[in-house]
Amino acid sequence: MIDFWTRLILFITGAMQGLLWVYFWVVIISAIMTWIEPNPYNPIVRFIYSITEPVFDWVRERLPVIFGGIDFSPIVVILVIELFSQVLIPTLRDVLLRGFA
Repeated sequence: MIDFWTRLILFITGAMQGLLWVYFWVVIISAIMTWIEPNPYNPIVRFIYSITEPVFDWVRERLPVIFGGIDFSPIVVILVIELFSQVLIPTLRDVLLRGFA
């Protein structure tokens, strides 16, 4: 029988994976919305921009991600999401479940 801590670790890392998956798609939608110029007063559009623009701005401040008028900050954010999702979270889960041995 799996004990409480193992289930808790699996739940937390699974929830982190799920949140990253949702945010991945929000970033994709935000990037697509820049091409079609939706109504800025739409609450859904405002919500998506409110949760993606702070992250994009943070990336833009630290890395030169705009080349020739094209903003590559969504690509950088997607790469970081994939790094967390594919490498860091599984490693964290394995370390917490098996220890450092």
